[in-house]
Amino acid sequence: MATHILAIDQGTTSSRALVFDSAMTPVGLGQKEFAQHFPRSGWVEHDPEDIWETVREAIDIALAEAGLALTDIAAIGITNQRETTLVWERTTGEPIHNAIVWQDRRTADHCARLRKEGHEETIRTRTGLVIDPYFSATKLAWLLDTVEGAREKAEAGDLAFGTVDSFLVWRLTGGKQHLTDATNACRTMLCNIAEGAWDDELLTLFGIPRAMLPDIRDCDGDFGATDPEIFGAAVPIRGVAGDQHAAVIGQACFSPGMIKSTYGTGCFAVLNTGTDLCRSENRLLTTLAYRISGETHYALEGSIFVAGAAVQWLRDGLKVIAKAEETGALARSADPEQDVFLVPAFTGLGAPHWDAEARGAIFGLTRNTGPAEMARAALEAVCYQTRDLLDAMHKDWQSDADTVLRVDGGMVASNYTMQFLADILDAPVDRPEILETTALGAAWLAGQAVGLWPDREGFSESWALDKRFAPGMDDAVRARKLVGWRDAVRRTLTH
Repeated sequence: MATHILAIDQGTTSSRALVFDSAMTPVGLGQKEFAQHFPRSGWVEHDPEDIWETVREAIDIALAEAGLALTDIAAIGITNQRETTLVWERTTGEPIHNAIVWQDRRTADHCARLRKEGHEETIRTRTGLVIDPYFSATKLAWLLDTVEGAREKAEAGDLAFGTVDSFLVWRLTGGKQHLTDATNACRTMLCNIAEGAWDDELLTLFGIPRAMLPDIRDCDGDFGATDPEIFGAAVPIRGVAGDQHAAVIGQACFSPGMIKSTYGTGCFAVLNTGTDLCRSENRLLTTLAYRISGETHYALEGSIFVAGAAVQWLRDGLKVIAKAEETGALARSADPEQDVFLVPAFTGLGAPHWDAEARGAIFGLTRNTGPAEMARAALEAVCYQTRDLLDAMHKDWQSDADTVLRVDGGMVASNYTMQFLADILDAPVDRPEILETTALGAAWLAGQAVGLWPDREGFSESWALDKRFAPGMDDAVRARKLVGWRDAVRRTLTH
């Protein structure tokens, strides 16, 4: 009897696969990076075939490390970079263009026109989102209007649209299933968040033929099975969730008021608001936390476009570090008398500012500023941005409960960064024992769907703390630093 779960974690810079045993312990990991393409300033693309091939390679590596075959897998869960937009031919499965990545800003003018035409309130009410190039709708419209013959093919029903989850399900099932889950659908700017269904008025507004769209399922729904002719076994796909929603699940943030923040390429803080659809008045996103077994939990989300990407910039752009792991030690050696602020608006600013035209800036430079101060500014910028998000959340969601932030993602391995985060938030930061929370969330969806893993309550009880970072910064120091940060952001905004 198959007793293991395979989680596919398809991210912005790499594809990963993890094998979990019946005790929910990871026993195999595969990871393959792939190329980023920047055709123009502000444009970001992926080759869909790179995504697919690295996913397949990661699966093979993870299974080999676990000493297993695909026939030992009871079910598959998928989690993915959200909003990234793909279109492919239904007959061949061939993409018509590179994937347009969530970071891409090419549709900023389209978004500006929509705002000028007065569509912002309609879109916000129906989708919970702000008008921004971040989301899939304007990317999809751009593909239909730019790729020769695409619109005609789409209207004839010959093209399929999907975010990365849909593309992977299509490929894994040998083209038999064109599906997405409720969390990915709600990030397209085409889905009515209250109804959990595609919105005809929005499809008309963006010029999107309904025939292109995948069917929407619950996160723990039936997404078909791997094609045995391709993979040698028919393994059910029983869990799909966008990466931030999978992290909410993996962090066991099932109760209203619980908050998690994931620090990867970007940073995403999500507050579970339960069955209440909380409309943000502070430019946060109203989104789904998850939809499991027909029950929808909503959330407030704050999206930061650049978190770990700032460390990558230090390494690959400025070349002041050789490895990301060096950043914390370098930051500790920085001159404490220098207040250097990096506003990492490399692809605009996300929540709560939503300024697509803003670009990165550094403030407070002196003749004595060097690599150490730059490293500290890059790490601290992530923490300052998180503070901005949580301040907005507290304005929208009134609660007497004390804030405790559960964190995950690659950056949380840095004790320096997590301590500064606790200090600047003036709140505890909890790092779990299992840092692979995004993959764990996808795996739990699949594992509980096939009866191998425990229900929500049992899974919540299994969550274990690795380390709590308690705030220790002097109030006056925190206040001074926040004033400096907010002044830096104000100077960077274009509106």
